[in-house]
Amino acid sequence: MSAASFRPLATPPAELATALRTQGYGVLSPEGVAEWLGLPLSALDALQADWNALPPDEYLKDGGRYRQRRHACFAVEGRSLTPVPHRAHWQPVEYNALHGGMQRWFAPMVAETVESPTWQRLMLRIAAAASDLRGAQRWFVEAHQFRIDTADGIGRPTPEGAHRDGVDLVAVMLVGREGIKGGETRVFEADGRRGERFTMTEPWTLLLLDDARVIHESTPIQPLAEGEGGHRDTLVVTCRAGAFQGD
Repeated sequence: MSAASFRPLATPPAELATALRTQGYGVLSPEGVAEWLGLPLSALDALQADWNALPPDEYLKDGGRYRQRRHACFAVEGRSLTPVPHRAHWQPVEYNALHGGMQRWFAPMVAETVESPTWQRLMLRIAAAASDLRGAQRWFVEAHQFRIDTADGIGRPTPEGAHRDGVDLVAVMLVGREGIKGGETRVFEADGRRGERFTMTEPWTLLLLDDARVIHESTPIQPLAEGEGGHRDTLVVTCRAGAFQGD
C-alpha cells in the first residue's frame, strides 16, 4: 500500500484514457466530470432525488438491512443507447463469493431517469471510456443506484470484500454522503502489490477502473454521531463485452 492520501488525486479528463491503460484506474473530480460530459453539474444534481426513494435490497446474505438499490441494463454501440428489458443481476461466485451464483431481481430504475438526456449522456460517455480501453464494440451496460445507511450502526458498501466484477470497465460515482465516517475506497493491483486508498467526499466524483487489472472495495461506514443516521449514495456502472453475465 502506498502512503495514505485521503483525497483522491484527480485525473485531468484528457488524460483519463492514458491513466486507465497505464495504472488501471483514474479519478475525475466533479469539475472534471462536468468537462468530460460537457454538462454543468446542475444537470447531474437533477438526478439526485432518485436516491431518496430506493427500495431495500432483499438479497443481502449477511443479514444486514443497510442497503437500498435499483438496477437497469442497456446496450451501447457507438452513440446508440438502448434500454433492454428488465433482467436479473447475476455474478459468478469467483467474482462475488457472498452473492454470486444467484439471480437477484432488483427494482428497476425510474423510467423518467433513464430517459433523461443527462442520464443517456453519462451512459454513453462511460461506454466510450470502455471503448478507449478495449476498442470500439457493443457494450452490455448495467447500472446500479445504491444507498448504504447506518440505521443499524454500520453499513457495508462492499460486503463481499475486495473484488473484481467480471466485466471490462467499472465506474463508481459518488452521489452524496451525509452524517457518516468511513467509506474509504481502496484499489489494488490484481496481480501485484501496489494499491491506493482515498475517500471520495465531493458529489459527482467519478472513479473508473479496468476490472481486469485491479480489484476494489469500500470500507464500512458508521454514523458521525451516536443515535443519528447517515448514508452514502453511489452510482455503479459496469461495461462488459460480448454479453451480460449469466447469458
